[in-house]
Amino acid sequence: MEQPLIVYILSDGTGETASAMVRAGLVQFSDKNIQIVRCKNVRTENQIDSLVEDAFQKQGCIVHTMVSAEMREKLKAKAAEKGLISVDLLGPFLNALETYVGGQAKTPEAGLLRTVDERYFKRIEAIEFTVKHDDGKMPGGLEKADIILVGISRTSKTPLSIFLSHKGWKVANVPLVLGTPPPKELFEVDQRKIVALTIDHDSLSRIRKKRLEKFGQDPGGEYASLTHIQKEIDYASELFKKNRRWPVFDVTDRALEETAAEIVRVVASRMDIPYGAIL
Repeated sequence: MEQPLIVYILSDGTGETASAMVRAGLVQFSDKNIQIVRCKNVRTENQIDSLVEDAFQKQGCIVHTMVSAEMREKLKAKAAEKGLISVDLLGPFLNALETYVGGQAKTPEAGLLRTVDERYFKRIEAIEFTVKHDDGKMPGGLEKADIILVGISRTSKTPLSIFLSHKGWKVANVPLVLGTPPPKELFEVDQRKIVALTIDHDSLSRIRKKRLEKFGQDPGGEYASLTHIQKEIDYASELFKKNRRWPVFDVTDRALEETAAEIVRVVASRMDIPYGAIL
């Protein structure tokens, strides 16, 4: 049987970019027996020496995407020394970009694309989780949340949840309803994740009235009355006193960003997460 031809893909990252390009090219040679060997995280000269030697022994060709100019030159020289074909997919493009933007790239760092992708997908996952667990939905999933916000209606639970989710935090929020006990799952999860929200009764009354007016409803009902609101606030306050591990944040006239940053600082400290690791 005819020996296969081998294309070695060398990358200081995952090699996915080079692999996609190589496969696109090989479509034009579907009648040939060609194998791909993908070599990821190639970041030392010793690795290059070993892989080039292996390619030489099997008479393969090399395709590479190396961020470091020094590593690219090392690979190019080593392949030429062995008489191997080598194709630099990234170097010429980076050089052209430097000419176009009028400056050199920042200090080369391998794996940046993967890091960016991971952050992006983590953020999307956090947003999807937060939307599913808004306003007490799916209490059975509270243990998977990074942060759990509790508070009576219109204490910025949802806006804060969405804001934090865009920073990569999985947030669930649980409404506190007068006369209705919170879900039992709230007391079964790690209590360090839970943050309580409160607000001044006058401010809350104004917020609720505006919301009712916005939807064409009567702003003079019980929902926006100071008497009813005070009962809700007292109910929440009593619950917070019974659960002293929940830090209480007063959101009255506070910017969303300010409250979110403080919540992250407190939860990160309580959960031993380096501040800024996610936010």
